[in-house]
Amino acid sequence: HSQGQRQGGNGSYFSPKERGSNDLQQIASVPSVDYYEAVSAVMIEKWRNREMTEVVAALIWDGNKFMICQRPAEKARGLLWEFPGGKVEPGETGPMALIRECQEELDVTLEVGEVFAEVIHAYPDLTIHLTLYQVEIAEGVPKLLEHQAIEWITPSELQHYSFCPADTELLEQIQKRGKV
Repeated sequence: HSQGQRQGGNGSYFSPKERGSNDLQQIASVPSVDYYEAVSAVMIEKWRNREMTEVVAALIWDGNKFMICQRPAEKARGLLWEFPGGKVEPGETGPMALIRECQEELDVTLEVGEVFAEVIHAYPDLTIHLTLYQVEIAEGVPKLLEHQAIEWITPSELQHYSFCPADTELLEQIQKRGKV
């Protein structure tokens, strides 16, 4: 059967749109679909119908350490750690937004590389599509223009920091894959 379609109980195929989002039980009861896959299909569908904020982040390595930044206390998710970056503004590409954000927040110019990982995360106040890019600092030394603190850490030091929830899956990828 074609991609994006699942076989229904009566042998017919249905797309996610035809399925609706309230029949997780029906999807999970199809023998070839496990519960996790069914939950994922429903969650993706819900996220498609909700306004999503595009966010970009920088994975900047220095040897075997990468940069993390502590959010300002007065902001949402204050004092949690995150990757440098921010929201993509209308008319910007992900790399353009990342270059702008890191210029504003850290006073550095970036050379943006490949996408390292992506995640969709629903916070109570917004849902974000977060793209983590591999980048290098082309010019400048990071300065604290917006963040509370900057640290360079190894993947084995992650447990000593409290990160924004959206970063958790990205951090797992760093632990698994390391510096690419």
